[in-house]
Order: sequence, then C-alpha cells, then structure tokens
Amino acid sequence: MRLLFALLLMLATIVTAAAERRVALVIAEDDYRLVRPLANPLHDGEAMQAVLKKLGFEVVLETNRDLRRMRRALDDFREDAKGADVALVYFSGHGVEISGDNRLLPVDADSSSLDQLDKTSLPLEEVRDAVAATAKVGLIVLDACRSDPFSGSSGNGRGATSLAKEVVNKVKPGLGRVGRAENILFAFSAAPGEAAADGTGQNSPFTTALTKYLGTDGLEIRSVLTLVQQEVYDLTRGKQLPYVESGLPKLFFAAEAKEQLPERERLLLAMADVTPQMRGEVEQIANDADMPLAPLYGALISADASHLSAGSLNARLREAADAFVKVRSEMKALASDDPQVAELRKQAEEQLSLGAFDGARALLAKAADIDNVSRQALKVNFVSRTLSEAATLYLSGGAARADFDYATAIKDYETVLSLYGEAGQSSLALEDADRQIRTLDELGKLYTLVGNTDAAGRAFSALVSNLELRSARETDPSVKRDFAVSHIKLGNIRMAQGDLPAALENYRTARSMLMDLTAAEPGRLPWFGDFAMADDKIGNVLVTQGDLAGASQVYQESLSIKKQLAANEPERAELQRDLTITYDEIGNLAHSAGQFDNAEAAYEESLKIRLALAGKKPQDAERQRDVSVSHETIGDLKRERGDAAGALAAYQASHVIVDQLVGRDPDNSELKRDLSVGNAKIGNALSDQEKWPDALAAYQEALRISRVLAGSDPNNTDWQRDLSVSIEKVAGVLAIQGDQNGALKAYMDSFAIADRLAKLDPGNADWQRDLSITLSEIGMLKVKQRDVKGARQAFQDSLAIRQQLARSDPDNATWQRDLVVAMVGYAQVARNPKVVLSQALDMTLELERTGRLAPRYKFMIKFLRERVAKAK
Repeated sequence: MRLLFALLLMLATIVTAAAERRVALVIAEDDYRLVRPLANPLHDGEAMQAVLKKLGFEVVLETNRDLRRMRRALDDFREDAKGADVALVYFSGHGVEISGDNRLLPVDADSSSLDQLDKTSLPLEEVRDAVAATAKVGLIVLDACRSDPFSGSSGNGRGATSLAKEVVNKVKPGLGRVGRAENILFAFSAAPGEAAADGTGQNSPFTTALTKYLGTDGLEIRSVLTLVQQEVYDLTRGKQLPYVESGLPKLFFAAEAKEQLPERERLLLAMADVTPQMRGEVEQIANDADMPLAPLYGALISADASHLSAGSLNARLREAADAFVKVRSEMKALASDDPQVAELRKQAEEQLSLGAFDGARALLAKAADIDNVSRQALKVNFVSRTLSEAATLYLSGGAARADFDYATAIKDYETVLSLYGEAGQSSLALEDADRQIRTLDELGKLYTLVGNTDAAGRAFSALVSNLELRSARETDPSVKRDFAVSHIKLGNIRMAQGDLPAALENYRTARSMLMDLTAAEPGRLPWFGDFAMADDKIGNVLVTQGDLAGASQVYQESLSIKKQLAANEPERAELQRDLTITYDEIGNLAHSAGQFDNAEAAYEESLKIRLALAGKKPQDAERQRDVSVSHETIGDLKRERGDAAGALAAYQASHVIVDQLVGRDPDNSELKRDLSVGNAKIGNALSDQEKWPDALAAYQEALRISRVLAGSDPNNTDWQRDLSVSIEKVAGVLAIQGDQNGALKAYMDSFAIADRLAKLDPGNADWQRDLSITLSEIGMLKVKQRDVKGARQAFQDSLAIRQQLARSDPDNATWQRDLVVAMVGYAQVARNPKVVLSQALDMTLELERTGRLAPRYKFMIKFLRERVAKAK
C-alpha cells in the first residue's frame, strides 16, 4: 500500500539558503527464502533510518520485501516524494551483475536458473528511474557488493546458495560500473566486481562508516563518501574500497556547520590522494608487521613525510612500523595503579591504531600530568608516580617516532631519562631498567639520524655504562650481547667524530665479548652476525690507519662468517646484503694494493648480489642505494685503469639512482652526502677527459651540497672532509682555466679544514693524505706565481707526509704512487732535481714490475725518463 510522508524538515545548506525537502527510502533484505540468508541488513537499515532522520530526511524503512512489494515501495516513493530537493535510496542485501546489468535481490529471489533469477530480481535501473523522477539531487547507496553471493558457505560475504551450473558464467558477484550517473550519485560498498564484507558485528563495515560520517559538519557529500571509502579500506586492512560514481549537477551538504575536522577525518581524506602503488607498499609493510594501515598512512602523510614516495619511504615506513609495534606492545603490557591513567593509556592505544598520533599523544600527556600532579602532592607516591610518568612519556616518544616526529620523540625520551634520574637507579624495577636502556638506545639512534653526533655520543656512552652495570649483575647472556653491541654503536659515533683510537677500542671490546658469547652459545646465529659486524668495523679503522694487512685479516674472517650465515638461510635478504658489505671492503683493499683483477672480482660479486636483491623489491630505497654504491666503486676502478668514459658511465648510473632517492627524501643527510660525493666523482671522470666546464659544474654542485651538510654539524668529520675535498676539486679546475688567485684562495680554504682534521688525529691516514694533496696543489700554484720559497715549503711538507705513509705500508700501491707524485712536484724546486726524479723513476718501475701500477699511471714511466734525461 501507498505510504505517506508525514514530516518536512527545513535545513539550510551552503548551496542555497532556501528550505530544502529531503526524502529517503531504506530497503533492508536479510530473510531470504531461496538463497543464503544474511545477518546484518535489518540492523543496517535501522541504523541508516536513524542517522537520516537526524539529518532532516523523511524516511520510509522497508524490510524483507519480495519483488512485488519492493516495486510497490519504489512506486509509492516516486509519487509521494515527487518534487523533493533531495531523494536518497539505500539498499542493504544481496546484489549481483547479470550480463552487464546490476540487480538487487528481494527475499523471494530464485537462482535456480538464469531466467528465474532475471525474473525475480530488481534491475538497478528501476531504482535510478524512480530517484531521477523524484528530486533534483539523487543519491543511491547500495550495501550489496558481497563476496560470491551464491556460495553455499557462510564466509564473510552476503552470498546466496550456489547457482545452476549453466548460469554461473553469466552472473557475477558484486555490482558493475553504472556509467550513466546523470544527476545522481551512486555509492557502492565495494569496487565494481570486488568483494565486500558483511561484518562481524551488527552492521557491515560500509554501513558502519556511512552512519558515522554522513553527518560530518561542513563536508560536501563526495568528501563524506571519501571518508567512508578510506574508513572501510583502513578497517578491512585494504581488502575493501567502496566505489563512488557521481553525476550530481550541484553540491550537496548533509550538514551545515563548518569546523576543523578531527585528526582521524583529516587522515582519511588525505589517504584518498595516495597512489595505488604506494597503497600496495603500505599494505605489504602493515601485513608484514601485523598492524593496522592507518598508523602507516599517518606517518606517510605527516608534514615531514608528505613529499616522500614509495621507493624512498620503504625503509622509513618499516622503521615507523617497528616503532608502532614497539609502542603498541608497551601499551598493552604496561600497567598503572591509577585507573584513570590506565584508561587514558587504553584510549591512546585506540587512537594510535586509528593513525591519530596527535590524539594519542594528547591522551598520554593527560596521563603524565595526572602522575606529575600526584607525585608532587603525595611524596609517599613520588617514586611510583615518577616511574609511571616516565613510562607514559616513553609511549608518547614511541608514538612520535612512528609519526616521523623526531624532535618530539627526542624531547619525550630526554624527559623519560630525567624522570628516571629523579626516581633514582636503585628504585628501578627490572621493567623500568629495561625501558631506560631502550630509551637511551632510541635517543642515540634519533640523534644520529638528525646529525647531532655529540648528543648521540652522550646517549650511547650512557647506554654502555648502563649495560655494563647490568651485565655485571645479571647472568642472562642476552644482556652481555646487548652490552657488546652498545660498544659498536658508540664506536660508530667516535668513528664519525674522527676519534679512531677510541672507536677501535670500542670495536675490539665488542669483538672480544662476542667471541666469548658465540663460543658459549653456538646456536645463537644472529650473534655471529654481530661478531662479523665487529670485524668489519675494526677493518674500517685499520684501513683508515693504514694497516691494510690487519684489515684484510679481519675482513676475511667476517666474510667466512657471513657466507656460513647466508648459506644457512639463503632466503634472508639482510644476510645477503651483509655479504656485499664485506665484498666491497675486500675490493677496496685490493684496489689500494693495486690488485685490480681481485678488486674487480670482489666488486662484481657485490653488485651481482645487490642487483638480485633490488630486482626482488624494486621500490626498496636501501637496496637501490646499495646498487648505486656498487656502480660508484666500479667507476673508481675503471678510472684507475684509465677508462674515463667507462668510469663516467658508472658514476652517472649511480647518480641517477641517488638523485631519484634524494628527490623523494630530501631530508636524508646520508643520501645528500651520496649525491655530493657522486657529483665530485663525475667531475673527476670529466676532468680526465679534459671537459673542464662540465667538470667545474659537477664539482660546484658537490661543493654546494657539502657546504650545507658541514654547516649543519661541524663535529661530523666526514662532512668536514667532504667539504675540504670539494673545495679542492673546484680549485683544481680554476687553476687549469687560468684563475690562479681564485684557485689559491680555494686551496687555502681547503687546507684550513684538512690541517685541522690532520691535527685532530695524526693516526688517520686518510686525513694525512688529504693534507698532503692540498699542500702539493698549493706548491704547484706557487711555482706558477714564481713564489719559490713558498712552493718549496709546501712541497716539502707534502713530501714528508707521503714518505711517512709509504714507509708505514710498502704494500699500499696508492701511497707509493702518491710519493712518486710528491717527488715530481718537489723536483721543481729541489736543489738537485735529477736525484729526486731518479728515485721517483725507480719507484715507478718497481710498481710496474710487481703489477701494482695502475694503467692510467703507466705514462709516468716515459714522463720520468724524459725528465731525468733533461735534469741537471
């Protein structure tokens, strides 16, 4: 029978100030007679009825109607609502696509044959016609895209009993695209042809989200449905994404007021702009970490990360996932004696899972304030409240870290340590002591990440001291392993600051401890990896100090361990990557010794592994960066062999990768340094080909980047050295182009940095060599300027350094060749140049005889013979 609408609710919208009539027909079908019944549609319909009434709609709810009564309801709706401003039809139940036509199933739908199904289902076109004839703005909302509607199993979808075999291929679960949505907006609960969940509660995920967001203040209907889409997508872990097709001629606002959207809603709207490729990346990382999607999207879309894409963000998103998992675990495990604090932490955990980082931190801040007030007011509870506040702020720091908000995380972690200091070390229970250690470790990592090596050093020094006390008191070997690894972390900072003796002491301490631990616990395979890492670190220091033989020994030991670990677990990518690091170090040693075939073999082995790893995960930024490093080292070797064109090609291949990574992650200081060094190497290859303008441009770009990095952290000696080298490269081209004054000024700027570094650690062979090169170049310029006295002093100082290096390691072909070059320079101002040049020739011939003279330097034999013959 015909139903009459009784009430009219007048609402103002942004589109028009005139009174607006809104009507809605809600149809819910769940008590199916011939196909599988459903659980939720009736609840869905009632929920929609309630929310639509609040928004001023006149609502008619029809439940469990057969086809005849469904059509009668549409006819009544068409006639009684005619002339309305807004008409909405909502359907919850089974829906299918038959030969390209979308159909809704009433309770008497019969799937025994295609003809029967066609006769007993309602074409969506009839619904469209009814809405179009009723109002200026039409909305059709279908919660009917169910996974395999004709499956006999219960499953998660709103399905029906199995179809007859002869019609299976012509009937598809779900609904198809409309394609002709003139004046009407269609909203499907799932993408065309895709499955949708029925839900485990009283309502489906789609209707749950729809009733939640339909009345969002100040949002146009398409933005509201965007919220619905992303909410369903998030809560189903990416399995379901509703579909919207709009042909509305004007905007429609369900609610009038305009206010700032809450954090969750802002996140959902921003999620809609993420590319499908990045969605897949986020889904994979979330699946690997067994975590919700929203926290990763929150990190991705945050202000500090909005510019990053899938490739460069992979490692950082995995870092964010790890941080989320850690803080979630802490939240679940952490108890509080205060029920109010416990409840706030629980609410914060819920907000964090929704990606509402600000909301989570706000709740945690309230919890911390409660503890702070209580501990100040009740001195008897001072220690327990202090520890509770510290634990809450630790959670807040973890939430900030998961959101890439490093500054907030550092602030929270520093406060945690201060609170533990107030409580007193003797007051810390085991879980608090563990949290204190984790806080120190996180602080050290964060300070390293943001480039504050001094603060990182303080954090890791405190970590070492803390774990030393723990390892003395406890018998758990894992504590001793953590103690050993903390020495490696502190050694890394001291290495970056140029304190090689201290770094070597840390690394050797770690190695000794790990040797004992692996001997006592041979089944702990990851500890062998730590042992190999300690070997690598020791080798790096020994190379820098000029002890190539000692470095070779520890590198070979490391390679042996890593090969065994990789063979034991061949599918673990990180073990394969560890192998490449040691192959590179061995290649570098062979390169320095003039053993170019051995160097090439090691570099190629490393590149082969890295290309395989990158091929498996092409969007992984870390793997792409590894490939760029291999191209660069191979370029160095090609240049050494006199293949300037081949070197340039290798450097450019590396540069393309790094440039893309920096473009996606411009705040990453390591990548920026890679870009600076890569530009300098391109400049070297261009200089070899005497393409001076191009070389100068490359060197100047390297200098620009290195200035920014060096200025951001004056205590980072690697960055200071890069700056010195970049200045020197620019100076070299200026000198060739005839700008002697500009070149000399640049060389003196480079000298100031190189001299400071060399004095900082006289045992650092790299820094000593840098200084000798700069002095030699200054000497060459002073010769051109006829400053014989100044040239002689510069050449003598350079020669003295290179003689010392050459004596310290006769097998280092690079240092022997450097000495030859220094002699050639000094001969220009020496009182007996023939003697000096003859010595240089003899050394060069010895390098040639032993196969250690690089092809690009073989010209020196003829050059020196000619100079000796002309010398007096």
